[in-house]
Amino acid sequence: MAPRATWKGYIRLAELAFPVSLYAGATTSKRVSFHIINRKTGNRASREYIDEDTSKPVDREHQVKGYETGEGDYVILTPEEIAAALPESDKTISIEGFVPLDEVDTVFLDKPYYLAPADGILGETFAVLREGMRRRKVAAIGKAILFKRARTLVLRPEGPGLAACSLNYNYEVRPASEVFRDLPDLKIEGEMLDLARHIIETKMGEFDPRSFDDRYDQALAELVKAKAEGKEIKVPPRKREEKVVNLLDALRESAKAAKASGSKRAASGSKSQAASRRKAG
Repeated sequence: MAPRATWKGYIRLAELAFPVSLYAGATTSKRVSFHIINRKTGNRASREYIDEDTSKPVDREHQVKGYETGEGDYVILTPEEIAAALPESDKTISIEGFVPLDEVDTVFLDKPYYLAPADGILGETFAVLREGMRRRKVAAIGKAILFKRARTLVLRPEGPGLAACSLNYNYEVRPASEVFRDLPDLKIEGEMLDLARHIIETKMGEFDPRSFDDRYDQALAELVKAKAEGKEIKVPPRKREEKVVNLLDALRESAKAAKASGSKRAASGSKSQAASRRKAG
């Protein structure tokens, strides 16, 4: 079944405007998820809001949002007041400008999406923009109201369409200097640097998301299956991490392991190629 668009509107660039459909670029629907169950009854439990002073449940019609201005002091906002403050959507992604692809800092990336010409639209203008961006190797910066929030988006060519990603605002991103402020400026030279380079070179490859395994989710799925089949679950003891005593020795061992792993991959690749040649012959 074809994916369903989560938003439909227009891309506007200067005097150009053309209809597009936006699709979610990622989903968590395939992850293992759990419900909260009452162990005594086996029934599913639900959440409710409790008044901190009276300890009594608060009915939905009495639930309002409040902003704390001081300890125990709140400014109460009604749903109507909040709705009035939200920006109205004009269903338009306005292109503000273009930047080189490699200038987009990944720490600002938030949620991924895909953009395609709207249903039934040939999309010639869409294709012109996409190809122009592809050939210049640039990304577009656009602004839109998405899902009741003002968003800045970065758009880049992706196959016959566009990939888009909402961006975190500058005030939301913690500066790296705050985290790295107290790190010493160490100069790494000599054998340690050579070993590090060797390890990197033997581990070099291509970015392939298909090789990324969600081992935790897979383990949960296997655990659920075993439990459902009535199998006994044994919890193994946690392994303690070994401390690295000598960095140089550890690098030497890592380099040996990386070299051995690379040799095995090369041998396996040679065997596969030889087998393919025999089949072809």
